[in-house]
Amino acid sequence: MNITLHNKTAIVTGAATGIGRAIAFMLGQAGAFVIVNHLNRAKEAEQVVHSIIAQGGNAIAIEADVTNAHQVRQMMASHEQIDILVNNAGVIAETPFLNISESEWDHVLNSDLKSVFLCSQAVLPGMAKRGDGIIVNISSDLAYLGREHYASYCAAKAGVIGLTRSLAREFAPAIRVNAVAPGPVNTAMVSIETMSPEWIEKEKDIPYRRFAEPEEIAATVLFLVSDYAKFYCGQVLGPNGGSVMP
Repeated sequence: MNITLHNKTAIVTGAATGIGRAIAFMLGQAGAFVIVNHLNRAKEAEQVVHSIIAQGGNAIAIEADVTNAHQVRQMMASHEQIDILVNNAGVIAETPFLNISESEWDHVLNSDLKSVFLCSQAVLPGMAKRGDGIIVNISSDLAYLGREHYASYCAAKAGVIGLTRSLAREFAPAIRVNAVAPGPVNTAMVSIETMSPEWIEKEKDIPYRRFAEPEEIAATVLFLVSDYAKFYCGQVLGPNGGSVMP
């Protein structure tokens, strides 16, 4: 497939590292002007920008806390038109349910779910006024599976799917809203080196017997923002190696 995003402006939250970095780079390769959002990752974000520019693309880095409504609005207002929003920023926490503090719960839900609400609410008025726009939200296969010791993360990512479907119904057909729910991805946040032995043991049940690479998730996002996905509405695509087969 020949996918081109020329004359499109895309913002990818949490794009300094991991999946976000791969998404930003792939969108930039396809011709989009990419806003690389980050929080306290200026060096890594600039490296993403330089990588995109080195491949003939165009990008800038913008620091903003996507759990803060004021900072989100400022970031969205920095450009006259946002054509594509990829809500990727998030965190994960491994804690037995009875040991989860209120502050930890709030941190995960704010980072993984509230951020999607704030960024979508900030960008949708412009998209609605133009009658055009695309939003892709990054969820997780754990939104379906659940996982002991990951209650906050599972709840947040399930919420992302519910929010995706609600927005898709409310803003279709002018604005396309879909989600991606990957299985475990080999990044600094979720990797063989950092996760508990119990998690790694469960991943052996994945038919593909491995973690995904960030580029495999980015390719799914690239498809969803392309013209090839024009009839996708409120869908959740699962590059998960077979961990979930809905």
